[in-house]
Amino acid sequence: MKKTNAEAKIYDAFIKNLHPEYITDAQGNKKSVVLSMSDFEELLEDIKDLEIVAERINEPTVSHEKIITELKQNDIL
Repeated sequence: MKKTNAEAKIYDAFIKNLHPEYITDAQGNKKSVVLSMSDFEELLEDIKDLEIVAERINEPTVSHEKIITELKQNDIL
């Protein structure tokens, strides 16, 4: 599946922030990746966030204005 230009930019920025190290075979082909624990934990958190988004994708949206109005009506703002 080919990435769109926007997806490619997001992917590139994401990879740059991970600082992966690669384990290669004798021919130089990437076989494994090594991440720091903090990068690995951040990656897991991002996957969890994406899982939540996927679960809620069909939920109705609420406008910012409506949220502000409700918060004011409930004396929260």
